[in-house]
Amino acid sequence: MLKLGKDTSFAVIASDVIYPTGSGNEYGDKFFRPYKDYDAPIYAVPGNHDWYDGLGGFMRVFCDAPPLKPKPDRGLRGLLWRKPETIDEARLAEARALRGKPSQQAAQQAAQPGPYWVIESDSLLIVGVDTGIRNVIDRRQTAWLRRVSLDPRPKILVTGKPIYTANAYKPSPLEEGGTIDDIVRDPAHRYVAAIGGDVHNYQRYPVRVGDRVIQYVVSGGGGAFMHATHTIERVGVQGVHEDEFRCYPLRGDSLSFYSQLYARRLRMKWLYLTPSEASCIMADRIRNQPVRTPEGPVRITFRMRWAARLLGSWPWPFRLPVDRVFHRYLSELSDWDTPPFFKQFLHMSVTPDELTLRCFAATGCLAQELDPPVEDEVRIPLT
Repeated sequence: MLKLGKDTSFAVIASDVIYPTGSGNEYGDKFFRPYKDYDAPIYAVPGNHDWYDGLGGFMRVFCDAPPLKPKPDRGLRGLLWRKPETIDEARLAEARALRGKPSQQAAQQAAQPGPYWVIESDSLLIVGVDTGIRNVIDRRQTAWLRRVSLDPRPKILVTGKPIYTANAYKPSPLEEGGTIDDIVRDPAHRYVAAIGGDVHNYQRYPVRVGDRVIQYVVSGGGGAFMHATHTIERVGVQGVHEDEFRCYPLRGDSLSFYSQLYARRLRMKWLYLTPSEASCIMADRIRNQPVRTPEGPVRITFRMRWAARLLGSWPWPFRLPVDRVFHRYLSELSDWDTPPFFKQFLHMSVTPDELTLRCFAATGCLAQELDPPVEDEVRIPLT
């Protein structure tokens, strides 16, 4: 990121800045220290994990808000919900110094005005929204979003929850009725892309809306463990064809990754599928052409199909947890310290005529650190 982002004007974190509980006392190790050498401002929209601490840490760091005194919750919620931590102000001040250079601060003021905001340029607006825990936009934020969306310039939406993910349509509801996507799809508002975090991988859905195409992107692949892509069915949501869909990691690599994880954890070597084996199985399952040609001939065996079923490649009741159950109960037990990591980040470049989005892999392998590979690229006309 430092190599590819050295000439960028700023960076944006699309939700879940601090994982898993958003504590203000973790910003030193999980935000200021990792990004201390990035020589430009960083903005963020909060995700559900930032809200698990009452948004206190996020508001303190990004909006320079005074410490809040949350009202105690009564009843069962008050007994079970996590209590926000009191922020150690001296520790936070020491952490802030790691990103204390003038070039790392916002051009006109150091703080965001709030958890939702808009960044203006001559050619493009970047609109960030706060979807909270329940993925609902309240009336006040909706009124603001409608107002800024009337600006005649093209726009990108950055949101905590992706609108399309895993071949499903999940528009964020508005408290007053309707959805965020209703605002995005309105041709008068000129949105060209909507980028959401939360899900720990990369996906892109080019959705046709009238005579336009809006790029709906999942970009949460810098977060914690890796969400599987091999569980995504053959894509057909909102008319997006499988051959138009892009994801990282590729489904075959995702299947191979999880097979290796479970083969090690359960000490069942037969579960492991090589990347070539997994790629061929997923191509057979999804009925698409593999993006990467397998190395050598691969004959799909009964053992390979059985392993793939257990690992969630087919919707089957008897399978190992690789989706919601895995995320909720097992992900913390499956720390992975051996490359490749299948992380990713987006690089955006803007001219008056065109927006270019590139997805770069961050694998932890030295050769790819020196020359980061482009996993996806799309050019979006702005005129």
